[in-house]
Amino acid sequence: MKLSQFNFPLSMESIAKYPAKYRDESRLMVLHKESGEIEHKIFKDVIDYADEGDLFVLNDTKVFPARLHGNKEKTGADIEVFLLRELNSEQRLWDVLVDPARKIRIGNKLYFGEDDSFVAEVIDNTTSRGRTLRFLYDGPYDEFRKTLFSVGRIPVPKWIRETPEPIDLERFHTIFAKHDGAVATPAAGLHFSRELFKRMEIKGIEKAFLTLHMGLGHFRTIDVEDLSKHKMDSEQMNISEETAEMVNATHRNGKKVFAVGITVMRALETPVTTQAEIKPYSGWTNKFIFPPYNFSIADAFITNFHLPSSTMLMSAAAFGGFENVMNAYDVALKEGYKFGTYGDAMLII
Repeated sequence: MKLSQFNFPLSMESIAKYPAKYRDESRLMVLHKESGEIEHKIFKDVIDYADEGDLFVLNDTKVFPARLHGNKEKTGADIEVFLLRELNSEQRLWDVLVDPARKIRIGNKLYFGEDDSFVAEVIDNTTSRGRTLRFLYDGPYDEFRKTLFSVGRIPVPKWIRETPEPIDLERFHTIFAKHDGAVATPAAGLHFSRELFKRMEIKGIEKAFLTLHMGLGHFRTIDVEDLSKHKMDSEQMNISEETAEMVNATHRNGKKVFAVGITVMRALETPVTTQAEIKPYSGWTNKFIFPPYNFSIADAFITNFHLPSSTMLMSAAAFGGFENVMNAYDVALKEGYKFGTYGDAMLII
């Protein structure tokens, strides 16, 4: 398929700036992929579409404070560093993006914190905006990581707001976030509340967790018209033996697997056997799902409403059918659904 097929007009007014008052009370559009029928619900109604023994698979990655504001040695110029991933814990090496890139060169020292006491040195160029930093910190690793995260801010997308607000410290995380490593939040998981989990438990609906640390590549602009030529950045993921067995047992028992979010869908489709089962897996994935795609694992899919021409929209269209999903987006715009990280949700079943 072509990139231009996934473009549609979206005004800033349609992008959610804040989450719903209660996590499980955002709106939920239900799209029946066989018929194209659409229902309008509230998110907590999602369990009405699941039966005892069905399994919800969720991503328990945790967003870390990846956006650092500091200044450059000698000039004192304001700079921003966006942490992507740790390269070497012993040497305190990190892969980062910098802004303004043209002013930040190999050998420069960058200062962070209220008293400029937290220092990093640029030791390599990786891309036009990419750099490798070595943080000059002599203390124990745990103290280093605590200090690093204390000077950083939650990386709320700038199309939501420039500076995080107190509400973001709680609501930009899922209630089950566990493993630090993501620079973007798995948005579909934000809708789950403790009350909803309790109702799922009472109904006999199971849940399992995997980890996929979302990187900025998730949001990178696609610059090729032919989608088969787009390459996703690799992201670290882990599916435990317990989760793999729960997914496989759910299918053996004739029950449904609900993939909660694009990251879960991509992770589940990475270690698939020829028998359409999944294996435990710890490593990296650059799985890019776009139409047409033959899914092996998920029977139902929960996802937010995504921005035009995004890889997330393409993955949703692959599962729900291109015409169904693009029609559903048209309906969503007419009905005032909210898009983006803090926006409303869609269940494709």
